[in-house]
Amino acid sequence: METSHEVRVGDARDLSVGSVDLVVTSPPYPMVEMWDASFTAQDPTIGAALDDDDGDRAFRLMHDVLDGVWARLADVVREGGIVAVNVGDATRSMGEFQQYPNAAEITRRMRSHGFSTLPDILWRKPTNAQNKFMGSGMLPTNAYPTLEHEHILLFRNGGPREFPPSDETRYESAYFWDERNTWFSDAWEIRGRRQTLSDGGRDRSGAFPFELPYRLVSMFSVYGDTVLDPFWGTGTTSLAALVAGRNSVGYERDESLLAAFEQAVADAPALSAEVVGERLDSQRAFAADHPTSYEADHYDFGVKTRRERQIRLYQVADVTRDDRTWHATYDPV
Repeated sequence: METSHEVRVGDARDLSVGSVDLVVTSPPYPMVEMWDASFTAQDPTIGAALDDDDGDRAFRLMHDVLDGVWARLADVVREGGIVAVNVGDATRSMGEFQQYPNAAEITRRMRSHGFSTLPDILWRKPTNAQNKFMGSGMLPTNAYPTLEHEHILLFRNGGPREFPPSDETRYESAYFWDERNTWFSDAWEIRGRRQTLSDGGRDRSGAFPFELPYRLVSMFSVYGDTVLDPFWGTGTTSLAALVAGRNSVGYERDESLLAAFEQAVADAPALSAEVVGERLDSQRAFAADHPTSYEADHYDFGVKTRRERQIRLYQVADVTRDDRTWHATYDPV
């Protein structure tokens, strides 16, 4: 098996790709201060609205910028393809303190482009900070709940995706029973991680960890599919697609961020071995502690359902680079 992973430097509002099977992305969050300059660079009227403390106007204009990307997705996502958007709501004082509902606004706009909404996931990111509260602290009535969660919004283009009967690739790409029970829960507790680029690039606290896009790629695509990330950042979605045996395309406005991905790709074979080993060890332990009805075709343990029998995991053997495209080869495990 081979996959390719292309990064295109440019604005995703101008994206031009063939049909993609899945989108996994996390855009800049409107009304989160660290993204003000980025939004203003794309629409100077946003900066004027912020200077005027007109939060509602700035919120709308920022989402207008993102909407240019959502509109393009309607043209490139295949029938039955899934779009997964990780976004957090924002709190900010502009005139008065309020929450800006990014998840609700993106949902509204995606529906306006013809996407169907699917049940979403809350990603809880607990913090150990002692002063987690906002507002007046110990005194009623002006303290506020602490935002320790983000949303993983799920949309589909058209009806369910269709496959040929007993499609071999689909069955090889299946997930184990215990994985399904965890992955398809509507609440995930995965600690965020800090991504800091020493070359003067993005310093982003709470960027999504590898496990989040890896789950989504495994849940909503099959081996050989193409995953698009229009807000590529440091390439965590592409890395997850690479480890999971899918192709990927990413769009990123800041070319300097490619260096971080190059470093991550160098470690991809070791990361792949770790991920595959953990999945197999976890299922082996599950089979030892629970009754199973079938034997796995490729492994030395039982599985719960007939649809798990053909699961086959692949490990990254090598990755090479050709300009802004990386090519990966795999060995079956």
